[in-house]
Parts: sequence; C-alpha cells; structure tokens
Amino acid sequence: MSKSRLSAFLSLLLVFLSGSLVGAFAYRLYSVNSVQSGPRRPDPEELRKHMVAEMRDRVKLDDAQVRQYNSILDETKEQFNQVHKKANAEAHALRERQAEKINAILREEQRPLFAQLRAEKERERQRRQALPK
Repeated sequence: MSKSRLSAFLSLLLVFLSGSLVGAFAYRLYSVNSVQSGPRRPDPEELRKHMVAEMRDRVKLDDAQVRQYNSILDETKEQFNQVHKKANAEAHALRERQAEKINAILREEQRPLFAQLRAEKERERQRRQALPK
C-alpha cells in the first residue's frame, strides 16, 4: 500500500471509530432512566388488596374471615389516623412554644423577619405534605 492510501485508510478508520464511540455514548445518555426522588410509597388500596389476597391464599381465609379481617384493617386504620392526628397536634404545639421562646430573645426589629421566615417554612412544610408520597 502506498503512503497516501494508508493514511486515507487510517483516517477513515479513525473517523469511523470516533463516530461509533460518540454514538454509543449518546445512546447511553438517551436511554438512561430518569432519576426518581426516592422510593415511591404504594397506594394504600393496592397494598390492602395485596394483603387480603395474601391472607386468602396463604392462610386460606374463608369469606366470613375475610370480612372480619377487613373490619380489623378498617379499625386499625382509624386508630392509626387518631395517633397521627394527636402526634401532629403535639408537634404543632411544640413548634409554637419554640417560636415563642425564640421571639422572646429577639430584638423588636428582628421579630418581623423571624415571622416572615417562619411563614415561609410553614408554606414549605404544607407544600411537602400536599405532595403525593
């Protein structure tokens, strides 16, 4: 092979290989799954259906037992809701007492700034609670 043919062949080979490399990299970037913010909580109704089906299949519950099992799940759910309400009320009271103590150490010109900061934090907390979990 002459020198010009060899350099042309090597140039074409280099262009082909670099194109393949860039193409593989671009494909990898394109096909990567999007990142989720964290593990998604299962839908409570779907979770309940799964629990009932599992009890029916593995423990061999009959229809009357399934009704009683559902009643127990309903009762427990209500109790958990009451516990959460009570805990949320207690947490709110703690935040209020904390804010009162902080207000007591602030100078007069700092209090409106603290109130504004607190309002922003409360809006952020409510926004997070409104997001699907």
